[in-house]
Amino acid sequence: MGKFANAEKVGLRDKETQKLIAVYPLKATGTDEEISETVRDWFYKQSCAAEDRLLTAYVDVLTEAELKEHK
Repeated sequence: MGKFANAEKVGLRDKETQKLIAVYPLKATGTDEEISETVRDWFYKQSCAAEDRLLTAYVDVLTEAELKEHK
């Protein structure tokens, strides 16, 4: 079972600050690798500046507090 198997929501998080950058709006399905690629591709399509942000970001599961905030 992967890291994202039962995740309600996933998003991109900054590697240095651990702050949430963006929340993926759809239900993430597939393997961890597929989910990570899908979320990163989605974020990349949002803006030209997204490419630079992706260099310092990783896909992660939202915390309980973040889930409440982004429902």
